[in-house]
Amino acid sequence: MPSAKVLEQKKQLVAEISEKLNNAVAGVIVDYKGTSVADDTVLRANLRKAGVDYTVVKNTLLSLAIKGTDLEELTSVLEGTTALAVSNEDSVVSAKILSEFADKHENFSIKGGFLDGKVISLETIDSLAKLPSREVLLATVAAAFQAPMASFARAVKAVAEKDGDTAAEAPAEEAAPAAEETPAAEETPAAE
Repeated sequence: MPSAKVLEQKKQLVAEISEKLNNAVAGVIVDYKGTSVADDTVLRANLRKAGVDYTVVKNTLLSLAIKGTDLEELTSVLEGTTALAVSNEDSVVSAKILSEFADKHENFSIKGGFLDGKVISLETIDSLAKLPSREVLLATVAAAFQAPMASFARAVKAVAEKDGDTAAEAPAEEAAPAAEETPAAEETPAAE
């Protein structure tokens, strides 16, 4: 039987994991078995730079942390080696980085994940991984909002230029008939 000190430490770890899960907008659970130290170091650096908290967790502690929550069905994937990657701000980044890593490393695999406190399928994680980054999505939305304004501005400019051309052509047309009338008037008296 574990000592009271060990039990207290485990309770504290379960509480910390629960807090991470509650604060996260998205998370991915992976099996990192067979990943080299060098590859793991690169992965951790990429995740850290993206604001993702990545930690190796014991299956029993994670299962205790999700017990009685909407994430409890993830218990079925808690076998073998387990690491948890959670993001507090970006719903896509952890899935994107870990999926790219899993594609390049055959021993590394994604076990499951969650989004906004609900368990999601591996297909959904894969779909999230294929989404453009937050910055690209924001730029796309901004461009979509700007497109109608830019089209309107071009249309106004074209109308203004057309009106300007018409205004410039009108005096020339009016001046031309006056010039033609003058010689005709001169010719008439000469004929008499």
